[in-house]
Amino acid sequence: MFFSDKNDKPLLAVVAAIFAIGLIGWTKGAPVVSPSTEPAMTAAPSLPADYTAPPLSGTIAERIPKDKGVIDIVRDPTDLPPPVGARGPRKIKVNFTTIEVTGQLADGTTYRYWTFNGKVPGPFVRVRTGDIVDVQLTNDANSMMSHNVDFHAVQGPGGGAKATEAGPGETRGFEFRAEHPGLYVYHCAVSMAAQHIANGMYGLILVEPAGGLPKADHEFYVMQSEIYTEAAFGSKGSQTQSYEKLMNETPDYYVFNGAVGALSDRKPLHAKTGDTVRIFFGDAGPNKTSSFHVVGAVFDRVYNLGSFTSPPVHDVQTVSVPPGGATVADLKVPVPGKFMLVDHALSRVERGLGGVLMVEGAPNPDLYRDFDPQRSAMVMSH
Repeated sequence: MFFSDKNDKPLLAVVAAIFAIGLIGWTKGAPVVSPSTEPAMTAAPSLPADYTAPPLSGTIAERIPKDKGVIDIVRDPTDLPPPVGARGPRKIKVNFTTIEVTGQLADGTTYRYWTFNGKVPGPFVRVRTGDIVDVQLTNDANSMMSHNVDFHAVQGPGGGAKATEAGPGETRGFEFRAEHPGLYVYHCAVSMAAQHIANGMYGLILVEPAGGLPKADHEFYVMQSEIYTEAAFGSKGSQTQSYEKLMNETPDYYVFNGAVGALSDRKPLHAKTGDTVRIFFGDAGPNKTSSFHVVGAVFDRVYNLGSFTSPPVHDVQTVSVPPGGATVADLKVPVPGKFMLVDHALSRVERGLGGVLMVEGAPNPDLYRDFDPQRSAMVMSH
């Protein structure tokens, strides 16, 4: 025993008395807890059964270009996955390959693009709220630069940029849960980020609300960006990026989907009279705000800033979209013809920014009647 000497017995008695007094005081002041009032153990949240099912793909599977020559980098505006619909939350797999390629910027003009999966913009990623998204990024072994991806829809350091920064030949990844419905930009964020964006490293991720979006007859994927070259707009041959112009925010080219004529000469949009057209539009920047407009049409419904939790705006002529922002614009096309997609900062049309929505169908003279259609057809053919 600790107290072994007989002379310690008085001291032991004192200690025992003090302990007894303290115990009585504690029990008087302590709350009485009955078994029925004890807090229940919180159960771990149960995941939907579909989370354990094989992952779905969040993009359309695409062939990564291997051609060492000049390739077509333009993303077809119809190249996007179908609507999510009413399915429950699932695990979604998204694979990116960052690849540096030589693409056609304009007629007779090439440019060294940095891309996600060989196209500009990168793949359209489509998920729904509650999905767990597994992102894997592989940087092509022949790349000269490190690359990564920053999703504006991600709540985490760098939007995933820290977790995906990969040198040539490396693969890195991360996982996130999509919680906020909306249309969001993603882009490469390796320093300096503006350089990577201006070279073509950007795209959109759509997080649909539960139950999906209202039906549309056609969905199109359109992004605007700027390109800064050492030589002036229209110069022929291989062009290189101008760091000075990039820093001064004086682009030589404004483009839809990566190149001059991308959505007019190469891959115009198509619809029929009476169709509902939905345009998922993003402004990659890296510096200029877009005033997105379709000449000869009115947006029936706009999800401003890409928000699905705010009420949509109706009967809109032009939509302001900041760099790194997006919008969803729905419109009806009740008459046939050639409708131009522009930024209403219209000088930019002369620097490459223009698209075409071709609408076929019967005339609607009650809504629109041309007094000299033959001459108008000649004008619109240019």
